[in-house]
Amino acid sequence: MGGNFNGELTFTVTERVTMGHPAVDVVSDQIRKTGARRVFLIASTSLRKKTDEVAKLEKALGGNHAGTWSGIAPHAPRSDVLKAAKAARHAGADCVVTLGGGSVTDAGKIVPLLIKHDVQAVEDFEPLRTYVDDEGNVINPIEVGPDIPVICIPTTLSGGEFNDLSGATDEATQHKQGYEHRKMAPVMVVLDPAVTVHTPEWLWISTGVRSVDHAVETLSSYRSNDFADGLAASALLLLVEGLTRVKSDPDDLEGRLKCQIGAWQSMISIIGGVPMGASHAIGHILGGTCDVPHGYTSCVMSPYVLAWNAEYDDSRQKRISECLGDANKSASVALDEFIRGLGMPRTLSEVGVTKDQFQKIAEYTMLDMWGRTNSRPVRTPDDIMEILRRAA
Repeated sequence: MGGNFNGELTFTVTERVTMGHPAVDVVSDQIRKTGARRVFLIASTSLRKKTDEVAKLEKALGGNHAGTWSGIAPHAPRSDVLKAAKAARHAGADCVVTLGGGSVTDAGKIVPLLIKHDVQAVEDFEPLRTYVDDEGNVINPIEVGPDIPVICIPTTLSGGEFNDLSGATDEATQHKQGYEHRKMAPVMVVLDPAVTVHTPEWLWISTGVRSVDHAVETLSSYRSNDFADGLAASALLLLVEGLTRVKSDPDDLEGRLKCQIGAWQSMISIIGGVPMGASHAIGHILGGTCDVPHGYTSCVMSPYVLAWNAEYDDSRQKRISECLGDANKSASVALDEFIRGLGMPRTLSEVGVTKDQFQKIAEYTMLDMWGRTNSRPVRTPDDIMEILRRAA
């Protein structure tokens, strides 16, 4: 079965993406073009402490550098994001630049929103977050977006830098929640493979599988279309090649750039409006509630969701198998073998999730924006429980 012939894709404010150029050069060029004078940098703590990448960027910004903030914990806790926002507000930031992985990127996109809405306490996040009502409708309360532009230099492969959706975790409930406005998307994304060589292998590979999951759930979705399917298939091919090459040779910058471009392609359809499915919905909860690294959630869940979906209808899964290199295997088996070959975890127990957590995960998943957009209908927490038990 193919995708829909009728459809629509919407786009954000991202106007420039560079591929393979040194980050310090292209960011400096963008700052000159936009006329920003108070550039606030939100950076990975490890990059700031263990490499000279942050210092090089600060030097390149020169007198336009208004300050640097690091200390965003995994899954972007509200309190960490709030501290960054207060520091950016105090610095008089008129541009935010992020350098780091997915949590740094998420925080950097939310900070201008908090400044715009004068958020002063973690409780003030609540009126801004996306939520799901009792009928399953996704409600986005944000009508006024941020004014401060964002530039993202990603060092992992989650792909969030291309999205106008960002996540932060409510520490009181351990629930990772979404914030979305088209102006939250960065005006520029810098794909510089050279700055990613510092990223730990497990983090690079696992977030790469996260982008594989973007492509897989696009190709699985009945709400996709030929345009989105083409991008997802291309993304999957690039990621399979790139991840395999980087696993073999971490210094393969061409392989790293293939991964980055694949991650970008995997996000375009999501940004345009193709919803993800149960793997992503469960993954959001595994991250915020169980503290599972973002990429590991897809390493574990994606093949199990594919297998569960295939029992209902596998007609949209053949192209996945083809892209993974063996059309004669089921998509779930082919993806399982690919992930195992990269040395990634494949069960919930391997990432520290225990069965006593399953019910909470299942209930929270039903509140996620993609909790009810899976290709096999998810109607109750029991459906999620069935998938979790398989992944145990």
